Amino acid sequence: MIASTRFSVLDRSRTREGQDASEALRATVELAREAEALGFHRFWVSEHHGVPGVAGSAPTVLAAAVASATSAIRVGTGGVMLPNHRPLVVAEQFGVLASLFPGRIDMGLGRSVGFTDGVRRALGHGKEDAEDFPGRLEELLGWIDGTQKAHPGVRARPAEGLDIPAYVLAVGEGASVAAAAGLPLVIGDLRGREKVLRAIEVYRRDFRPSARAERPEVIVAGTVAVAETEEAARRLLVPEAWAMAYARTRGEFPPLAPADRVEALTMTAKERTLYERGLDGHIHGTEEQVAALLEWAIEETGADEVLVTTSTYDREALVGSLRGLARIASLPDRTGYPAALHSGGAR
Repeated sequence: MIASTRFSVLDRSRTREGQDASEALRATVELAREAEALGFHRFWVSEHHGVPGVAGSAPTVLAAAVASATSAIRVGTGGVMLPNHRPLVVAEQFGVLASLFPGRIDMGLGRSVGFTDGVRRALGHGKEDAEDFPGRLEELLGWIDGTQKAHPGVRARPAEGLDIPAYVLAVGEGASVAAAAGLPLVIGDLRGREKVLRAIEVYRRDFRPSARAERPEVIVAGTVAVAETEEAARRLLVPEAWAMAYARTRGEFPPLAPADRVEALTMTAKERTLYERGLDGHIHGTEEQVAALLEWAIEETGADEVLVTTSTYDREALVGSLRGLARIASLPDRTGYPAALHSGGAR
């Protein structure tokens, strides 16, 4: 089952203690090169605003840098948060990307708004904007397809008429939005929790074939960590688990700390509970262990594709984890691809 499943990478441009945002962004571009060489299908970047621990605030700009530095891998966003932007502007941005890198650009779209009230005010949007996600999505697709009628005489250039695949990032009711729009669904997580499985079931049941997708397509996202031992793989999860515990007790998402320093901390009872919870349930272990867990997860969710996101302090260990995953999935080695193939790549 693994052999027939596509594998892709999502990177959130996490900052590390003692390193600045420029290092995090350059590391994302370098990771994309590694992912391409290892044979992964896509490389996506995310959108976060005002978060100390995340440098990726402008996903279409970062996607352009990634696409420029690679030649074959598909590049996209996981995702652009549509409530934060005017649909016309999003269409134009992706139109520029798709014109520069034809056949390689994915438009992943989400409905989340800013992390805090202050960020939402600065963006000029509130939680109520997320409720209009279906309408914004329809307008955006209309700009690209040339079918929008709300703004007569206005056309999205250079997006109109281009082939720009769209994906909906969602859980719960968002899965119904993807089904109604006839778009592929990106959903977490690989652990196959009941809520996720129920949303996937609803999506498949209610899916309406469209010009963009003839059948339901499910991309399941989740954390995967591969190392020589189970304990070493678990330690890759430590920095992110602590960052999540810190954010939920202090209201600020911090840069990633080294695993050694995290494990030496004296945590409060609440911090310890949240930290341990953050370590639980992720797919991690040796190549043999991860292969077995992935087989189970793919069968459980019926995933067409697995979108892997792993945040850790040790970048060398992160690349090693991707290499192990590539071996598990028997991905095609692209090391020999010429750099001039900027318009190539598999669909």
